[in-house]
Amino acid sequence: MNEEIEFILDTAKEQMEAAIAHLQKELASIRAGKASSAMLSTVFVDYYGSQTPLGQIANVSTPDPRTLSIQPWEKQMLQVIEKAIMNANLGLNPMNNGDMIIINVPPLTEERRLQLAKQSKSEAEDAKIGIRNARKDANNDIKKVEISDDAKKIAEDEVQELTDDYTKKTDGILAVKEKEIMTV
Repeated sequence: MNEEIEFILDTAKEQMEAAIAHLQKELASIRAGKASSAMLSTVFVDYYGSQTPLGQIANVSTPDPRTLSIQPWEKQMLQVIEKAIMNANLGLNPMNNGDMIIINVPPLTEERRLQLAKQSKSEAEDAKIGIRNARKDANNDIKKVEISDDAKKIAEDEVQELTDDYTKKTDGILAVKEKEIMTV
Protein backbone atom coordinates (compact mmCIF):
# COMPACT_ATOMS: atom_id res chain seq x y z
CA MET A 1 0.00 0.00 0.00
CA ASN A 2 1.08 3.55 -0.72
CA GLU A 3 3.00 5.23 2.16
CA GLU A 4 0.85 8.36 1.91
CA ILE A 5 -2.31 6.30 2.27
CA GLU A 6 -0.87 4.44 5.28
CA PHE A 7 0.01 7.77 6.88
CA ILE A 8 -3.53 9.08 6.25
CA LEU A 9 -5.07 5.93 7.76
CA ASP A 10 -2.76 6.09 10.80
CA THR A 11 -3.61 9.75 11.34
CA ALA A 12 -7.35 9.01 11.11
CA LYS A 13 -6.97 6.15 13.59
CA GLU A 14 -5.05 8.40 16.03
CA GLN A 15 -7.77 11.06 15.81
CA MET A 16 -10.47 8.45 16.43
CA GLU A 17 -8.50 7.05 19.40
CA ALA A 18 -8.25 10.58 20.78
CA ALA A 19 -12.03 10.99 20.49
CA ILE A 20 -12.54 7.75 22.45
CA ALA A 21 -9.98 8.76 25.10
CA HIS A 22 -11.67 12.14 25.51
CA LEU A 23 -15.06 10.44 25.85
CA GLN A 24 -13.75 8.11 28.56
CA LYS A 25 -12.24 11.05 30.45
CA GLU A 26 -15.49 13.02 30.27
CA LEU A 27 -17.63 10.06 31.31
CA ALA A 28 -15.35 9.32 34.27
CA SER A 29 -16.18 12.73 35.71
CA ILE A 30 -19.94 12.05 35.51
CA ARG A 31 -20.90 10.49 38.79
CA ALA A 32 -22.97 7.36 38.74
CA GLY A 33 -24.28 7.25 42.28
CA LYS A 34 -21.18 5.83 43.87
CA ALA A 35 -18.14 7.74 45.02
CA SER A 36 -15.17 7.92 42.68
CA SER A 37 -12.02 10.01 42.85
CA ALA A 38 -12.65 10.91 39.18
CA MET A 39 -15.61 12.99 40.40
CA LEU A 40 -13.09 15.55 41.65
CA SER A 41 -10.90 15.52 38.53
CA THR A 42 -12.26 18.92 37.49
CA VAL A 43 -11.41 20.57 40.84
CA PHE A 44 -8.46 22.96 40.72
CA VAL A 45 -7.03 24.46 43.90
CA ASP A 46 -5.18 27.76 44.30
CA TYR A 47 -1.84 26.34 45.44
CA TYR A 48 0.58 29.17 46.19
CA GLY A 49 -0.77 31.28 43.35
CA SER A 50 -1.19 28.63 40.64
CA GLN A 51 -4.24 26.56 39.78
CA THR A 52 -3.30 22.97 40.58
CA PRO A 53 -5.40 19.80 40.15
CA LEU A 54 -6.66 18.52 43.51
CA GLY A 55 -5.01 15.13 42.96
CA GLN A 56 -1.56 16.81 42.93
CA ILE A 57 -1.86 18.37 46.39
CA ALA A 58 -3.90 15.74 48.23
CA ASN A 59 -4.65 12.05 48.40
CA VAL A 60 -8.21 11.42 47.22
CA SER A 61 -9.67 8.06 48.19
CA THR A 62 -13.01 6.27 48.47
CA PRO A 63 -13.22 4.43 51.81
CA ASP A 64 -16.72 3.20 50.87
CA PRO A 65 -19.13 3.55 47.90
CA ARG A 66 -20.80 6.65 49.39
CA THR A 67 -17.77 8.54 50.76
CA LEU A 68 -14.81 10.47 49.37
CA SER A 69 -11.94 11.40 51.65
CA ILE A 70 -9.35 14.02 50.81
CA GLN A 71 -6.11 14.06 52.78
CA PRO A 72 -4.00 17.10 51.80
CA TRP A 73 -0.22 16.85 51.91
CA GLU A 74 -0.22 20.16 53.84
CA LYS A 75 -2.81 20.77 56.58
CA GLN A 76 -3.04 24.51 55.86
CA MET A 77 -4.58 23.63 52.48
CA LEU A 78 -7.77 22.18 54.06
CA GLN A 79 -9.86 25.39 53.82
CA VAL A 80 -8.53 26.19 50.33
CA ILE A 81 -9.45 22.69 49.10
CA GLU A 82 -12.86 22.89 50.75
CA LYS A 83 -13.54 26.24 49.05
CA ALA A 84 -12.36 24.88 45.66
CA ILE A 85 -14.75 21.91 45.92
CA MET A 86 -17.66 24.26 46.74
CA ASN A 87 -16.71 26.57 43.83
CA ALA A 88 -16.52 23.61 41.40
CA ASN A 89 -20.32 23.40 41.63
CA LEU A 90 -20.43 19.60 41.75
CA GLY A 91 -23.36 19.44 44.17
CA LEU A 92 -21.11 17.98 46.85
CA ASN A 93 -20.94 19.17 50.45
CA PRO A 94 -17.40 18.85 51.89
CA MET A 95 -16.94 18.49 55.67
CA ASN A 96 -13.61 19.52 57.20
CA ASN A 97 -12.69 17.63 60.40
CA GLY A 98 -9.34 19.37 60.92
CA ASP A 99 -7.28 16.53 59.43
CA MET A 100 -9.06 15.72 56.20
CA ILE A 101 -12.11 16.58 54.14
CA ILE A 102 -14.90 14.04 53.96
CA ILE A 103 -17.63 14.18 51.33
CA ASN A 104 -20.74 12.05 51.65
CA VAL A 105 -22.01 11.36 48.14
CA PRO A 106 -25.81 11.48 48.19
CA PRO A 107 -27.72 8.83 46.25
CA LEU A 108 -29.00 10.03 42.89
CA THR A 109 -32.67 10.77 42.30
CA GLU A 110 -34.35 9.24 39.26
CA GLU A 111 -34.55 12.69 37.66
CA ARG A 112 -30.82 13.28 38.22
CA ARG A 113 -30.01 9.83 36.79
CA LEU A 114 -31.92 10.72 33.61
CA GLN A 115 -30.06 14.06 33.38
CA LEU A 116 -26.71 12.29 33.73
CA ALA A 117 -27.69 9.68 31.12
CA LYS A 118 -28.62 12.51 28.76
CA GLN A 119 -25.29 14.24 29.47
CA SER A 120 -23.48 10.96 28.76
CA LYS A 121 -25.31 10.61 25.44
CA SER A 122 -24.27 14.14 24.53
CA GLU A 123 -20.62 13.34 25.28
CA ALA A 124 -20.86 10.17 23.17
CA GLU A 125 -22.38 12.17 20.31
CA ASP A 126 -19.47 14.63 20.54
CA ALA A 127 -17.06 11.69 20.27
CA LYS A 128 -18.93 10.40 17.20
CA ILE A 129 -18.69 13.85 15.62
CA GLY A 130 -14.93 13.75 16.22
CA ILE A 131 -14.77 10.31 14.61
CA ARG A 132 -16.77 11.46 11.59
CA ASN A 133 -14.57 14.55 11.23
CA ALA A 134 -11.50 12.30 11.21
CA ARG A 135 -13.17 10.24 8.46
CA LYS A 136 -13.96 13.36 6.43
CA ASP A 137 -10.38 14.65 6.76
CA ALA A 138 -8.95 11.26 5.77
CA ASN A 139 -11.24 10.96 2.75
CA ASN A 140 -10.31 14.49 1.61
CA ASP A 141 -6.62 13.63 1.96
CA ILE A 142 -7.08 10.37 0.04
CA LYS A 143 -8.65 12.27 -2.88
CA LYS A 144 -5.49 14.42 -3.14
CA VAL A 145 -3.11 11.44 -3.38
CA GLU A 146 -1.93 10.48 -6.89
CA ILE A 147 -3.10 6.86 -7.06
CA SER A 148 -5.61 4.88 -9.12
CA ASP A 149 -9.33 5.29 -8.50
CA ASP A 150 -9.51 1.65 -7.35
CA ALA A 151 -6.79 2.24 -4.73
CA LYS A 152 -8.63 5.37 -3.55
CA LYS A 153 -11.85 3.37 -3.20
CA ILE A 154 -10.05 0.67 -1.18
CA ALA A 155 -8.53 3.32 1.11
CA GLU A 156 -11.90 5.04 1.58
CA ASP A 157 -13.45 1.67 2.46
CA GLU A 158 -10.73 1.16 5.10
CA VAL A 159 -11.46 4.60 6.56
CA GLN A 160 -15.17 3.69 6.70
CA GLU A 161 -14.32 0.42 8.50
CA LEU A 162 -12.31 2.38 11.07
CA THR A 163 -15.21 4.80 11.47
CA ASP A 164 -17.67 1.95 12.01
CA ASP A 165 -15.35 0.25 14.55
CA TYR A 166 -14.84 3.42 16.59
CA THR A 167 -18.54 4.29 16.45
CA LYS A 168 -19.31 0.82 17.87
CA LYS A 169 -16.70 1.38 20.60
CA THR A 170 -18.37 4.68 21.46
CA ASP A 171 -21.79 3.00 21.67
CA GLY A 172 -20.34 0.27 23.89
CA ILE A 173 -18.71 2.75 26.26
CA LEU A 174 -21.96 4.74 26.43
CA ALA A 175 -24.03 1.60 27.14
CA VAL A 176 -21.75 0.69 30.07
CA LYS A 177 -21.94 4.21 31.50
CA GLU A 178 -25.74 4.42 31.11
CA LYS A 179 -26.12 1.05 32.88
CA GLU A 180 -23.85 2.32 35.67
CA ILE A 181 -25.88 5.55 36.00
CA MET A 182 -29.29 3.88 35.95
CA THR A 183 -28.37 1.08 38.40
CA VAL A 184 -29.68 2.01 41.82
